[in-house]
Amino acid sequence: MLPPHIHSTLHTPSNVGAIPEYFRTRPGTRRSVHPTHSVCAIGPATEELLRDHHLDSTPCGSCSPFRTMIDRGAKILMLGCGLRPNTTMHALEEYVEPPYLFGPPRDCTITDADGHTYTKTYRPHGFGPYRQRYDRVADLPDTSFLRVGRVLGAETFLLDAMGLRSAVLAKLREDLSSSSKGGQPSRPDPAWHCRGVP
Repeated sequence: MLPPHIHSTLHTPSNVGAIPEYFRTRPGTRRSVHPTHSVCAIGPATEELLRDHHLDSTPCGSCSPFRTMIDRGAKILMLGCGLRPNTTMHALEEYVEPPYLFGPPRDCTITDADGHTYTKTYRPHGFGPYRQRYDRVADLPDTSFLRVGRVLGAETFLLDAMGLRSAVLAKLREDLSSSSKGGQPSRPDPAWHCRGVP
């Protein structure tokens, strides 16, 4: 296995489970060029989704597939994993860049699918002492973007990406505004994170 600062578009395995890794190695699947938050895709929108991710220097920036999927009105399916591991939330946080979001810059060596190798400096996510609590989207005042059901035995959540963006950005901006004016945010820590809470 390659060290975390070295990434091969073709050979670095997925680190988010067996289903994504199976999809990554499936014939016809393509992968975006990014050392920490690459995205795999297949189908007619693949080129549009993946082509510009290499331009970002953050995980889920303006050129990432996560932003493109939101703009296209994608649906996000959380199948048996709850709402916490939703990477789209990182993309939404990058709209406003709250102070807890980024760690120190680091250099990554990348080999793309054509075999070109280069080094680029990235600002990875950091989060410091905070744990991600993206399940809190279910507590927002307007949850019209969220549907809950079951697929076989798995609790499943279907989120409308555009609706999620509207609700989450409103909450993030409210909390940041309150903090910057010396007021108290609606929670003692940022809306989507808790200090030391599992």
